[in-house]
Amino acid sequence: MQEGLRLKQVILRLHVDNFFLFIFGENMEKTTVIKSLKKGHFVLIDNVPCRVVSIAITKSGKHGGSKCRVEGMGLFDGRRRSIVKPSDAKVSVPVVLKKSAQVLAIVGNNAQLMDLSDYSTFELSIPEGMKLNPGEEINYFEVSGVRTLESLK
Repeated sequence: MQEGLRLKQVILRLHVDNFFLFIFGENMEKTTVIKSLKKGHFVLIDNVPCRVVSIAITKSGKHGGSKCRVEGMGLFDGRRRSIVKPSDAKVSVPVVLKKSAQVLAIVGNNAQLMDLSDYSTFELSIPEGMKLNPGEEINYFEVSGVRTLESLK
């Protein structure tokens, strides 16, 4: 009996957490220890989502702690950014969501899309070389509240 009640509480908690993630979706991020980052992972540097290009961990001295230097490339602007922190410090990692949408219309260089999970409509610019047709289903990415059709992975 107790296990069934606990299972219901866990399911309710998951539902509530997903609801809050849906409501506050633009600031979805989690934290991780900086020394656990690897090349190709995502990290927030100056509140900008970046892909880790390189990470260097310096050895500790006689009285000091080791430091990590992380260099990242901005996902949307392509600018190079870097941070230096102690190796046991926590950094924010953006949540990258891959979602599905249906193309409603193409207007110039923009595509009007409808999200297939909540049926909201929005417009995104079409990257060069991508061919879209009205009515087809496509995948898009959402990172820190910003949507894009470009491949991030």
